[in-house]
Formats: sequence, structure tokens, C-alpha cells
Amino acid sequence: MARFSLAAKVFVGVAAALVGTGAVIWAPWASSAPSSASACGTTYKPVLPNDFVTVIDNPYFPLPVGRKLVYTGIKDGQTQTDTVTVTDQKKDILGVSTTVVNDVATHDGSVLEKTFDYYAQDGDGNVWYLGEDTTAFLPNGKADTSGSFQAGVDGAQPGIIMEAHPQIPDAYRQECYAGQAEDTAWVVGTSGSLRVPYGNVRNVLTTLEATQVEPGAYDQKVYGPGIGIVSEQSLTGPNEFAQLVSVTG
Repeated sequence: MARFSLAAKVFVGVAAALVGTGAVIWAPWASSAPSSASACGTTYKPVLPNDFVTVIDNPYFPLPVGRKLVYTGIKDGQTQTDTVTVTDQKKDILGVSTTVVNDVATHDGSVLEKTFDYYAQDGDGNVWYLGEDTTAFLPNGKADTSGSFQAGVDGAQPGIIMEAHPQIPDAYRQECYAGQAEDTAWVVGTSGSLRVPYGNVRNVLTTLEATQVEPGAYDQKVYGPGIGIVSEQSLTGPNEFAQLVSVTG
């Protein structure tokens, strides 16, 4: 696995100690993060820039049209394959032309979940996240769309999915729809390497993520330059993970 910085180790240690308390603890250096008592929509008011570009080429979150990334891992106690495809489709959200990314999760050929994510990059190189339409197909035959949101609708607001120049100890909102989508990320590592089924990835970026929707749950994500996410691992609760298997396009 990627090497943790001291900040990551301290944060994980504090998180682990508080898992059973039900408290929502945010990184002490994250001045932009809310207190445990506030919903993300009450104090978080981002201002979208007016210089969005047509190509998403952030080194740690590139989205060239036609790219396909395949991940395998474990979720909800079963094996899962995720296929992420950058489409040529666009969706206008708050006056921004976003790139539509399709994510399909399967188990033994059966579709578990389908998601359409909406991203856009500003002139500085920050990649914004403006919403997602997600549908989980439950064993009882019903469909669950919880977690879906679109910036500007019902109080939902956009977030940053990847900074232009991520550095320790940056903290940033990734999404904001109170009670549904409230992820926050912290940069905890900017070096090291990680071997996944795809291969050995060098010069990785490591983040920790938490959400008020699931108090006490913490994830680690590792990004590779020129690739994007190469690994995701739960740090609390059941062992859940996904690792990059292939990249085409």
C-alpha cells in the first residue's frame, strides 16, 4: 500500500479511537470543514469560477473522452467489478458544460449499480464535481437512487473532486447535498508508490475521506499521475476495497 504521511497516521489513529462513539471528527487542520453539528448546506457556499475549460487534464484526475478504467474488489461482502467510462456526452449544470462519466458496478455479470457523474475543470486546473445520478439495484427488485444530487437543485452545491496542485494538509469539500452527499477529502500523502493489478504506480497522491452521512466511516484513496484513482480502501468497518485492473483510451 502507499506510504502514509505522519498526518495520515495521526488522523487514522484519532478516527479509529472514535469509531464507536458516533461522533463525526474532522481533521483539525481543515478550517473549511464543518463542525459535527452543522449540515454541509448551512455554511458551505462555494463560488463557481467563470473560466471552465473543455478538456479535463488534471494530472491526478484526467478524463479524456473514451477512456475506460476497470476496477475489481469487495463491497457489501461480495466481489465487484467497476467499469468507469468517460463518455462524449455533456450536461449543463449551473451554466457549466460538464463531462459525463458512466460507472457500472457488477457482480458475476449482474448489474448492482449504475452512476452518471458530472465533472468540469476550471482554468486553474481544479476539477469540480457538480452532481451524480446513481441507481442501485436491490435484491428485492427495487431501485435505490439515494445519494443522487445535482448542484443548484434542492440546495445541493458543487465541490472539488481534485485540486490543481494538491498539497498536505489541504482539505476540501467534494460534494454537498445535506443528508445525501457530504464527502470531504484531506490530502495526506504526495509521494510513494503502490502496486495494484494494473501495475506498479509511482508518485502517487493519497487522500483520506469522510462523510457526515456515515459517521465514523473513513476511506483512503490513492491516485496515480496520468491515471486517476488506482486504489480505494475502507479504513473502518467491513473490509471493502477496489483496485485498478486496466486502463484503455
